Amino acid sequence: MRTRNLSAGRVFAWIAMITFLVVTIFPFWWMVRTALTPAGDLFTDNAGLLPHDPTFINFLRVLGLTTEAEARAAGGSGAKIDFARYLLNSIIYCGLIAGFQTLFCAMAGYAFARLRFPGRDAVFAILIAALMVPPIFTLLPNFILVKDLGLINTMAGMVAPTILMTPFAVFFLRQFFLSLPRDVEEAAILDGNGPWGIFWRIALPMSRGPLITIGLTTIVWAWKDFLWPLLVGRGEDNRLVTVALGVFRQQSPNTAPDWTGLMAASTLSVLPVLILLVFMGKRLVQSLNFTGSK
Repeated sequence: MRTRNLSAGRVFAWIAMITFLVVTIFPFWWMVRTALTPAGDLFTDNAGLLPHDPTFINFLRVLGLTTEAEARAAGGSGAKIDFARYLLNSIIYCGLIAGFQTLFCAMAGYAFARLRFPGRDAVFAILIAALMVPPIFTLLPNFILVKDLGLINTMAGMVAPTILMTPFAVFFLRQFFLSLPRDVEEAAILDGNGPWGIFWRIALPMSRGPLITIGLTTIVWAWKDFLWPLLVGRGEDNRLVTVALGVFRQQSPNTAPDWTGLMAASTLSVLPVLILLVFMGKRLVQSLNFTGSK
């Protein structure tokens, strides 16, 4: 049996990787632990990694599945979250942004990679320079524009600034389209396809991996977005889960926030994206090693 030599560098790499994983996972684990801890034991039962008397009452009262008396008896403030409505709002918000942004970025990336038009390189350079602009700088102009258009407290106003494209996604997809074999496109031209036909019938089917990568990262980014939905979608009809968590925290009439209920609500808000990454994570890792050949 051949054994693998463990060098000092390999041991250090394993220790560093395990430490990084623990530091990354521990906050999420502690959030779940707090959500399973009875409110009365929050400050006394904090020595172990598992609660001594786990309970799901915090999840039930956050979802409004208990009476107000039962919620207060469990240590809650009586506040609850219309989780189903806010979850649907978040899914619509992320779906619109991820779907349209991925499509438009693919169109822009293909145009910069394959089409020739005056000022192409200058426009692309300006687009790349936009990567250095912090998003907070565009917050106020976007808010004024959405307000002037009368789109405050609407889903259209919430998705408007990011539904078209982002510089990184355009750059990422452009680099992939540059790697596509030109022989396939030339054969498509001989078959009578123009730029639109080549894009829809050749480029898009061959770029499923990168498109999935951009789509998943966009969904994760949009799901955790807070400041912009807070400014534009403050009404209950368009409120997202992340904004609802802040509202839930402010609804507590006590001097201290309802930490067990807040952690239960936060755990529920993380589950949809976590489930998506569990099922699509392998495809995401594989797509990072994409090639332009089939």
